[in-house]
Order: sequence, then structure tokens, then C-alpha cells
Amino acid sequence: MRVLLTRLSAFGDIVHTWPLADAIGRHPDHPELAWLVEERFLPLVTGHPAVARAIPVATRRWRRRPLAAATRAEICTVRRQVRAFAPEFVLDPQGLVKSALWVGATGAPRRVGLHRDVRRERLAGLFYNQTVRPPNGIRHVVDVNLALLSALGMEPPFGAMPDAGFLRAAALAAPAALRGAVALLPAAAGAGKAWPAASFAALARELIRSGRSPVVVWGPGERALAEQICASAGAGAMLAPLTSLSELAGLLDACSAAVGGDSGPVHLAAALGVPTVAVFLTTDPERNGPRGPRVRIVSGARAGATRGRARTAGAAAVPVADVLAALDTGVQRAPEPRA
Repeated sequence: MRVLLTRLSAFGDIVHTWPLADAIGRHPDHPELAWLVEERFLPLVTGHPAVARAIPVATRRWRRRPLAAATRAEICTVRRQVRAFAPEFVLDPQGLVKSALWVGATGAPRRVGLHRDVRRERLAGLFYNQTVRPPNGIRHVVDVNLALLSALGMEPPFGAMPDAGFLRAAALAAPAALRGAVALLPAAAGAGKAWPAASFAALARELIRSGRSPVVVWGPGERALAEQICASAGAGAMLAPLTSLSELAGLLDACSAAVGGDSGPVHLAAALGVPTVAVFLTTDPERNGPRGPRVRIVSGARAGATRGRARTAGAAAVPVADVLAALDTGVQRAPEPRA
């Protein structure tokens, strides 16, 4: 049996799809699993133990030059790869037209998506010939994804946690100075999702006063924000180097704890087993909260997002004291000995 997943993006959503891939890998027919994913997120898929083949797409880049010969050639190449794989089942947990277009392009006999009441875009349903409605009470995106297993005749393991252990083999070791630090992850995609820079700086100052070392982690386009937090926090706050996804996994795995909003790096930290405090402001923590063995969520957002959307109404600001208390009440693990 050959199965194709069309979860193209984003970072945190890919992490939340790992349990679905894990479960498919345990199917008694030992299916061959391929995963269609945006090229920038390939490291999150290529090494996954259940994934036999990762097929990259470049939607963002293609949109900039949709009529270019190179764009058309790359799209044709991806379509040939998908057709050559010849999936019998295509599962689309993303529920967007951009992912469902690829579902239709496969020509697979079983093209499965989420029911229109739980997927993001209703038009995506034009490309499915079967939809799955999760059982009543299933709200977290991990479990919504897992509901698709019913199309394969499997019982979904609701409550499963993403496991990023496979990334450790490829992760690059973090600099010695960062081992045991508390990772601050201030950036988040989407307006209003990020905890204010001033709050991160105040948290960093409290950590320094208590003898802990905060390290501000940043990605492309985020350096100015990270530098602002470090400057405001003062001596003792460290600026992390720019990291690839592999380097980010290694850095987070070396930290004693991580703090951030509803972002991919926060979900990765939780999936690595790093003690994680997630600050939610405008997205539903019951739907999108990180899952891991040691996670605390401090939320100012209301629950109750609908129709496959993460965003909900904000309820209140999140005080620094509440985040610090979450760190201090059993979340943080002991720092590793320095080399």
C-alpha cells in the first residue's frame, strides 16, 4: 500500500502531523509513505522514520514567478514524481486549496480530506472523493489529523504526542556556552501571536537574577527583534547564532527549558522533550497547544476556535510573573554539565 500526505506547511503544523505519519507507519500492511512538503521544511520530514520519500514543492517561490519557464518545469517535475509514486491513498490534513490541488493531481483512487466543518477552506473538498469528520469532542489539531486514519481502517491513537527524537541523529551540537540555558523564542508568524518583546526582556532579567542564562533564539528576518530583547535585558542575556533547522533542533535539545508563543520552534522544543512554556495570546490553546512530556501553557486567549482555524479572541494579557511561575513549578529540567 502506498500513502501520500499533503501537509505542505507550516513549521508547527508539520510537527503536529508527525503522529499521523507515525501511526501510518504502524499499519499492519506496512505502507510506503510519501510526504509532499515545502522545500524549506524538508529537514522536518526527510529523516522521519515512517517516511520513505519526501517530495518538495516551492509554493512561495512559484507564486513570485508563476508564468516563468522554470516554475512550470518544477511543477511538472513534482507532478511526475507524485504520479510515479502512484499512491493508493492521499490524505490531506492541511485542508487548503493549495494542498488539495496536489491531491487531485495524483489521480489516486482514494483522495481523503477532512469534513468541511473542520477544514480551513471548503473549496478544497472539490479534490476529495472521501471526507472524514472527527468524533465529537476531538479538538486538538493532532487528533483532528489522526482522525484521517479511519480511511485506512485504523483506530486513531487520540492524545498522541509528536516525537522529534529522529532529529537528534542529524542535529548539530549546540555551542557549549548555550547548554543548559533557557531558550527564549520571541517570534511568531501572524499578527498578535507573539508575546511582547518587553515581556521577553523582563523575563530574561528575572532569569538572570535567579542565576539562569537566557538565550534569545531567532530565525531569518528576526535578528533585530532578538537584539532588541538582549539589549533591554542587559548583561547576561545571550544572542543565539542564526540556525538551520538541524542546528535549531540541537540548540533547543541542549537547553534546560524553552519559552515562546504559538510558533514552530516552540512546538519543536516540546516534541524534543524540552520543558516548554507556551504563551498563547490569539490562538486557541485547546486546538493548537504544544504537546510534549513537559509542557505548560499560559494563555490569555479564549478557547473555541472553529472551522479548522487556530485564531480565537484574546482574553487578557499574560503577565511575566505567570510565565516565570510556570517555569519555576516543575517544568525546567536540570542543566547538563558543561563540556
